[in-house]
Amino acid sequence: MMNAQTCRIRTKKALLALMAAGGVLASSMTAFGQEESDGRPPRQQGQGQDRPREGGGGGGKGGGRAAMPENKTPVSPTPGQTVGMFLNTPKAFSGYTLFAPKHNDVIYLMNNAGQVVHQWKSAYEPGQSVYLKPNGNLLHCCFTKNKGFTSGGEGGRVEEFDWDGRLVWEFEYSNDQHLSHHDIAPLPNGNILLLVVEKKSLAECLAAGFNPEMLRDRQLFPDSIIEVQPTYPKGGTIVWEWHVWDHLIQNADKTKANYGDIAAHPERIDVNCNGRAVPAFWNHMNSIAYNPKLDQIVVSARGCNEVWFLDHSTTTAEAASHAGGKHGKGGDLIYRWGNPAAYGHGTMSDKQLVQQHDVQWIPDGCPGAGNLTIFNNGYDRGWSSIEEIVPPVDASGRYILEPGKAYGPAKPVWHYEAKNRTDFFSSEISGAHRLPNGNTLICAGVVGHLFEVTPAGETVWQYVNPMVRGGILAQGELPGKDVRGHLFNAVFKVHRYAPDYPGLAGRDLTPKGVIELPAAQKGKTGMDKADASPDESPGGKGKGGVRGERRGGGGGGKGGNSTGGDSEERPPRNDQREQ
Repeated sequence: MMNAQTCRIRTKKALLALMAAGGVLASSMTAFGQEESDGRPPRQQGQGQDRPREGGGGGGKGGGRAAMPENKTPVSPTPGQTVGMFLNTPKAFSGYTLFAPKHNDVIYLMNNAGQVVHQWKSAYEPGQSVYLKPNGNLLHCCFTKNKGFTSGGEGGRVEEFDWDGRLVWEFEYSNDQHLSHHDIAPLPNGNILLLVVEKKSLAECLAAGFNPEMLRDRQLFPDSIIEVQPTYPKGGTIVWEWHVWDHLIQNADKTKANYGDIAAHPERIDVNCNGRAVPAFWNHMNSIAYNPKLDQIVVSARGCNEVWFLDHSTTTAEAASHAGGKHGKGGDLIYRWGNPAAYGHGTMSDKQLVQQHDVQWIPDGCPGAGNLTIFNNGYDRGWSSIEEIVPPVDASGRYILEPGKAYGPAKPVWHYEAKNRTDFFSSEISGAHRLPNGNTLICAGVVGHLFEVTPAGETVWQYVNPMVRGGILAQGELPGKDVRGHLFNAVFKVHRYAPDYPGLAGRDLTPKGVIELPAAQKGKTGMDKADASPDESPGGKGKGGVRGERRGGGGGGKGGNSTGGDSEERPPRNDQREQ
């Protein structure tokens, strides 16, 4: 007998199917980034308070955006193989890859052969990044399921585990006024930068010059950054902060203090930088990185199709102003790239980034050191790419903006896309970073596909995450899809650490087996049917450990904390929220 929640879910799916059959989805369920003819994206239905789901992937069962190409499942060169290690060649950079499956609470460190050498377990699904510190401890962002915020990239908590899995530090930043989300940046001094959204009321938005007709949710959750000095074993002190809200400009209302000529102030953030009506999660920052040599921060502002540079040498007071710091601009932007239209120096046809993720500096010791890599999702165009750019600077290190032009470069210094463009497409999440041998490690996050390419674009290493909601796939099984076409083996982004990384020194890195179950279990796990509703999905208590290659059965700890389901009274599940 179905309970009330299951009945609601099945009824909702049936209605969506009828709408799709009648061609209604294209107009009523369009996701963030797809505009109607009047330039305003429509509201999504059935998400409490008519709240939009920003970021729907296309394709798959129940996809929220019929017009967008599907995120394709990667195909192995070995027939019958669906998960695990697809390719491992001598051209790959030898190291250890850290990743946290999005719909589980186990974090893996594996070698290039796809064998786990270490793992940690949290009480939380990722929200969203994980990092290995130089001392071997793990930093894990947690999804706390805060009900009041973004419906995308939610976090709310950061925790640190030692190598043996003991929780040594925890920091909560989640209430009805602010929420940490997506990503963090560990600093050399032990502090941590966190991306944070804060709540602004309709009245505050109007006072800042926003047009009420452009506020889809009658409020905003603009981004900010806090720097936390940890207090072990729990809590921390905020020692520096920066807020988007302090650096706005608009050219519609002369009575407001932030009125000005947008093109004359590229250091400010136009309230209409998105170029369309905006959801509450306005800037939608999704990554943050720090450069200790420059004492600068770079963030990915997905909502504006830009990356933004900030001067971290400021005090908190200076960061709230337009003066101070090494660049003399306070907390104003010192460089931006990706969408000249966002600051009045071009049109939408000049846009080079399309709802991107994971901007980061290439580290010393890697080819291209000091340049930036960006995962360019290509949400609207239907194919993804990786861009490497060289920001233009003068002899004093100031970023160059020529009169009447947009910030350079005019094009990336290196660019990767698949030979058949649509073969590489991850509409949301995802990341990429440069390796010491010059290759680039890429995470096509929506489909759980990790691969490494040479500068010439040759794929030399390839792996598909076998961990899905509730447990582990057997070889030969495919992950199910959520309502947006995202696979349940999604991964936010990954990192590969060299064998000589300080955090690995003296550690036991003995291979402990692969994650995926043997092909003999194909069709028996039930994990490939995980696109059913939470009440219908089988095998909800699969294991999250590794499987020894000469042993059958599951390994270590619990593999999922995905209990409960979607309803109008609860926020979207981790597997059905925007990223």
